[in-house]
Amino acid sequence: MSSALLSVRGLDAYYGAAQILFSIDLELSAGEVVALMGRNGAGKTTTIETIMGLVSRRSGSVQFKGKELVGLRPHEVARLGLGFVPEDRRIFSDLTVLENLEVGRRPPRNAANDGGGRSWTPDRLFELFPNLAEARNRPAGRMSGGEQQMLTVARALMGNPLAILLDEPSEGIAPIIVEQMIGMVHELKRSGVSVLISEQNIEFAAAVADRAYVIEHGLIKFSAAMNDLVGNEQVRRAHLEL
Repeated sequence: MSSALLSVRGLDAYYGAAQILFSIDLELSAGEVVALMGRNGAGKTTTIETIMGLVSRRSGSVQFKGKELVGLRPHEVARLGLGFVPEDRRIFSDLTVLENLEVGRRPPRNAANDGGGRSWTPDRLFELFPNLAEARNRPAGRMSGGEQQMLTVARALMGNPLAILLDEPSEGIAPIIVEQMIGMVHELKRSGVSVLISEQNIEFAAAVADRAYVIEHGLIKFSAAMNDLVGNEQVRRAHLEL
């Protein structure tokens, strides 16, 4: 059995009769940041959502902490310590920043039994995201897209996950916010949170990821250290560049 925190083996996924993912294999180890790279429509979001149980028709194996996730519902997956930050954010726009954070709150994990460590609190998250500290009492719907992205990440962290899946975190946000997101991923890694990032932006991925997988048409086409992907012009032209 794999020693990886998250291990995906032979994962297929379908929307209706159409097969979208074809025998996906990937791993995420404790304390690691891994990027799942690909163009629009390559299968990145479907992979993330299938791991979380949001795609009901799936086969293969997804193991987290040695427990099989295929067959579990999304909330059951989340309770095991796997967080999810969707691309479309899904914040509660009428609730304040603090109220959105409270929605995601779960008790700290037991370090001995769950591998948990220091817990995430609003104050700790406000240190990580100063923009949120300034807007703590503001309705989330009145924040910028980048601030809403930060809030979605912060809300997921309030669940004290052991690993977190980030779907297109740099998409459509200002460069200054992207820089803050890079710092956030580094802080997650320092805190012992493993991160799987679905991403198109190779500059963002190169700044944070240890390893990368490249997906196209629902198939993994390449996997290597992130530096090897950055240095492989042939792979980048074939599978990443527009």
